[in-house]
Amino acid sequence: MKYFVKTPWWLKRFYPDRIWDIDTKPRTIYLSFDDGPHPKATVFALNELKKYNAKATFFCIGKNVIAYPDIYRQITEEGHQTGNHTQNHLNGWQTANDIYLSDVEEASQYIHSHLFRPPYGRIRSLQAKNIKRAMNNEQAKIVMWDVLSGDFDESTSPQRCARNVIKKTNDGSVIVFHDSEKAWERMSYSLPLVLEHFSAKGYSFSAIS
Repeated sequence: MKYFVKTPWWLKRFYPDRIWDIDTKPRTIYLSFDDGPHPKATVFALNELKKYNAKATFFCIGKNVIAYPDIYRQITEEGHQTGNHTQNHLNGWQTANDIYLSDVEEASQYIHSHLFRPPYGRIRSLQAKNIKRAMNNEQAKIVMWDVLSGDFDESTSPQRCARNVIKKTNDGSVIVFHDSEKAWERMSYSLPLVLEHFSAKGYSFSAIS
């Protein structure tokens, strides 16, 4: 599986209206989690974050919010941010525009946020232009990432996922983990190491506002 662990500068410049990283005070980074809520992975992530007084952003799938409303409520009650990740985890490149935007709109009924992350990072330009309308939010922002942990990649090791984040993260990096069954083995190993490593170096972990 081929993908950029560190998003190259030229890709960020090609889509300047999307959030890739955040110009912030020194030693602040932004953890994010895609695909939850999940009864095991999300609860684990929340417990690990709590140990370090860390805040994160959870990009949730609408159908999972319906399935696990108590976990979604826990995310928000513990001071984390949420974001829309579509209702059914659709790939924008493979989905007709009207169907995709309708799916985003459906998810917005359950996920009350101005943040949107396209599953797989794949969204067509017309879909992107209409995200504010689909979410019924003029403040809507598309959030991408600066560093991929690679925890979704079943061909990589948990140790490699931890190294990906530790080696590639800078001040203001937006980092992607997944609170899902597929990523569980790699996320559950690498997240505690990442939290410990950066906390020891004096970093704080903030939610995307």
